[in-house]
Amino acid sequence: MAERSTAAVDVADSDGEESLTAEAGKATADGAGTQQKAGKETEAAGNRDKGAAADVNPPELHSGHKLARRYRLEECVTRLDGFSSWRAVDEKLRRAVGVHVLPADHARARPVLAAARSAALLGDPRFVQVLDAVEENDLVYVVHEWLPDATELTTVLASGPLEPHDAYQLVSQVSQAMAAAHREGLAHLRLNPGSVLRTESGQYRIRGLAVLAALRGISSEHPQRTDTESIGALLYAALTQRWPYDQDAHGLSGLPKGVGLIAPDQVRAGVHRGLSELAMRALVNDGATASRQDQPCTTPEELSKAVAAMPRIRPPEPAFTPSPAYQRTNYQQGYGQPPAHGGSSRTIGPAAAPMPPPAPLQSRTGKALKWTVSALLIAALGLGSWQLADTLLKEENKPDPGSSTSQKDDDKPGQVASKPISIQDAAEFAPDGSPQHSDEAALTHDGETSTAWHTKSFIDGPQLAPYKKGVGIVYDLGSEQTLKGASIGLHYGGSYTEASLYATDSLTPSASGSDYVSSFKKLASSGRVTSKTADLKVKSSAKTRYVLVWLTALPYSPPEEYSTRPFKQAITEVKFTG
Repeated sequence: MAERSTAAVDVADSDGEESLTAEAGKATADGAGTQQKAGKETEAAGNRDKGAAADVNPPELHSGHKLARRYRLEECVTRLDGFSSWRAVDEKLRRAVGVHVLPADHARARPVLAAARSAALLGDPRFVQVLDAVEENDLVYVVHEWLPDATELTTVLASGPLEPHDAYQLVSQVSQAMAAAHREGLAHLRLNPGSVLRTESGQYRIRGLAVLAALRGISSEHPQRTDTESIGALLYAALTQRWPYDQDAHGLSGLPKGVGLIAPDQVRAGVHRGLSELAMRALVNDGATASRQDQPCTTPEELSKAVAAMPRIRPPEPAFTPSPAYQRTNYQQGYGQPPAHGGSSRTIGPAAAPMPPPAPLQSRTGKALKWTVSALLIAALGLGSWQLADTLLKEENKPDPGSSTSQKDDDKPGQVASKPISIQDAAEFAPDGSPQHSDEAALTHDGETSTAWHTKSFIDGPQLAPYKKGVGIVYDLGSEQTLKGASIGLHYGGSYTEASLYATDSLTPSASGSDYVSSFKKLASSGRVTSKTADLKVKSSAKTRYVLVWLTALPYSPPEEYSTRPFKQAITEVKFTG
């Protein structure tokens, strides 16, 4: 299967909460509470799958075994119900990968292949990427990304609940990602703290889209509701460090038996009220409760819109902590008190009294010295006054910079300081019908440098041609503005980036010409930028409401996270001045 730049799959089903066997006869309740409610694994299908799985022995694989003479298995992380999951090494590209393996005659082999190939076509960087899905030598295996620098939400929650801003980012990113997946007809059905990863940059990645459910034989009559309840359970756990059901799961304690579902702000003090109500709207899907007027969210799309309607929760301000190396100076310690030696202020006996100031000079020499000092001070004051007056006279005789001194100068306007222009809206510009990540355009003017709009990755570069003419975003300034420049925050430095500004007639302009932007008025160009900020200055006065930021060259960057091809870029924040 051809490798794609983005997609989804889980790295390893390592939550350890359930083990499906033929003897068990039913799936244990594990994630998001969705296995306890509507649309769970159908009993008849589950029994057929488990009976078939009992007759199929897991493949005889071991550490060092190679698949397709390329993927070397290193460590088995899961082995149950006729399949196994491994951490492996792609010897061709020299990178870590994850691999699910099961016999080709396994009852779930075909659904797993179909799920993996569908997930690979999604092309969303918020999901862990499927790299290969193959049937070969009586085996079916799915190869996916392995993210060594990402942390399972299970591990994150082990140290305590999330701050409100982090919990807000979690539910926002996961609900948006699952809404995008459901629009393409893909469901997860096993969303839990073990299938959500947090990267070092604070982004959340979802693993196991469609594939985990296919491996376990899980289906649902209401997949959108199932995934929505799972996201609600994730938010509940993030706010309270408790699982919202009466069983312990994923390293979290469940709620007390018999009390029912309690709102997060009643479980733990200090929980953000808006997020608490949002969790309940996602979990209580049989109707809104009497104390809440808002309707329940039954799909990830509805939940995503409810999150967007909330007031944005800003990250906490960093607290100032004095440096431990800070020491008081002699002045701060008090006159006559020397600093402690050897790093200790401990003294033996009573503290020494402050030294009195020296006695005034009373001798003839002392009196003469005082008169001399006084005379020098008077002379200095007189000289300083004269110099000050001379300076003021010179300044008074200088021409006023705001007034003209000749007929030629009358034509020059006075200098006006630049001021920031607020951005009202943004939309990706993709005239070739192949957008990059259109749902991320708003992240480039949200005031947070930790979020970004990502381009897709390309094999060759930095110039995008001939693959594409360019990629970019159109910004709406709200009204016609006099534009003087722009500052574009970039995620990657590297070889170089090239960016330009164009004035367009709308947020979604129609392009004409072979290079798409030939009909637009060009305002500025950055040239080759190697830093992480591109500053563009508009040379002549230009008034426009809509501005296109157009990238035509992307820098080289080593493969990381969602991208395996080397040439790519991401825009973090765009600011305009007028």
